[in-house]
Amino acid sequence: MTTRHAGETVPYTVTFLEMSERPRYGWPHTPNGMTGALLKAEKPPVWYFRALYDAVGRDYAWTDLHSSEDDEIAVWLDDDDVALYSLIDHGWPQGFFLLDWRQPESCELCYFGLVPSSVGRGLGTWMLRTAILTAWAREGVKSLSVNTCTLDHPRALIQYQKNGFIPVRQEERERKLTRAWTPKPS
Repeated sequence: MTTRHAGETVPYTVTFLEMSERPRYGWPHTPNGMTGALLKAEKPPVWYFRALYDAVGRDYAWTDLHSSEDDEIAVWLDDDDVALYSLIDHGWPQGFFLLDWRQPESCELCYFGLVPSSVGRGLGTWMLRTAILTAWAREGVKSLSVNTCTLDHPRALIQYQKNGFIPVRQEERERKLTRAWTPKPS
């Protein structure tokens, strides 16, 4: 794949997905070889969230939050209806997800992903199903949403659909790259 350089504008498609009922599958078994745990961060500092965001999103041109002020992110992370979960294994973060229940009767899976060295180890499906069931475990939830785009991992959309999400709409967008980026092969 061709590396795109900072300053270039890249087109991409965002797919919005929803789930209108709790899936029928149960809590997944911990993947073989995993020695760590999925931990809920209590009042996480902004630097920690930014570190996870960059570690997971660097290869997928995640830069939206780079323009957000720390105070704004801190208020969001401090909200009782927002939860950040980190997958810690072998003593360091392997990935994370963030759930947002601030809208009545719904939850948004705002962020989800693994660091590059953890992709392909069987952690992704386990963590995604855990995120989905954690979202539905809150009383009163009637819908769960997520979005992904063509800049994300090539299998992201398929994984969301395999785990019960249904695409509801798409948007074409453009992003000006702030650093070099090489698309991942499908």
